[in-house]
Amino acid sequence: MWDYSETVKEHFFNPRNAGAVDDANAIGEVGSLSCGDALRLTLKVDPTTEIILDAGFQTFGCGSAIASSSALTEIIKGMTLDTALQVSNQDIAEYLEGLPPEKMHCSVMGREALQAAVANYRGEAWQDDHEEGALVCKCFAVDAVLIEDTIRANGLGTVQEVTNYTKAGGGCSACHEGIEEILTRILAEQGKTFDPIAASAPPMRKPKLGTLARIRRIENAIEAIRPNLQRDRGDVELVDIDGKNVYVNMTGACSGCQLASTTLEGIQQRIVEDLGERVRVLPAGQRQAPSAEGRGVPA
Repeated sequence: MWDYSETVKEHFFNPRNAGAVDDANAIGEVGSLSCGDALRLTLKVDPTTEIILDAGFQTFGCGSAIASSSALTEIIKGMTLDTALQVSNQDIAEYLEGLPPEKMHCSVMGREALQAAVANYRGEAWQDDHEEGALVCKCFAVDAVLIEDTIRANGLGTVQEVTNYTKAGGGCSACHEGIEEILTRILAEQGKTFDPIAASAPPMRKPKLGTLARIRRIENAIEAIRPNLQRDRGDVELVDIDGKNVYVNMTGACSGCQLASTTLEGIQQRIVEDLGERVRVLPAGQRQAPSAEGRGVPA
């Protein structure tokens, strides 16, 4: 499960400045619902001093996305636009007393939304839609410019770190080669050498499992998580395995919980770590016809 700080939890359960600002004169929109995360940042800026008088957010995403958006609005209120533009995604993470590495992309999204809002206020062009040729990761619509800027700003050195900070490479993994090329070039500029073998995440180098061993590994990963959920009067049960998709039922307090999507992400990460391959954990309601492999799951 994700290890969230108390500050992250506080900003998720009691977000500051949620909703649109009345009479906003600056709007920044980033992300895409089809890619999983989206943020709309609204600002009320004093036209004389360019001081941010109020800030509000509307976020579609996980708990970290909500907490990062809440933190961003608290940080920038009272700042001038130029000062606010100096706020980095690391500043947002530090304000929250840290984010899980896999959730750093949420702080990057906040930084982008702020840049978009300032550009909107000043009548400058800021484009979040990408030309097809500019995309590196088509699963999450992440282009080379964002990857390059994020690598430089955060000192990244591995494909996994790029995925954590931008989501690029977190889907089908077809873009990993492109990300490696960018890392190789930028690290060379810094006098460093990119070693794809040394940089590979150890879990991804596990040998391929047979079907039954794979099912058992997934079952064991879920069983290891269940006690934590049961302590909060919730539970999870494995329903089906269809290739890279793992379908589960959330029951008890976990059913319909505000943190259900976050819990699913935690389950997914645990399975990925134990299994040594990328899978998606989905609610059983999204399941179609059971697969032959899925029918091997004991009831």
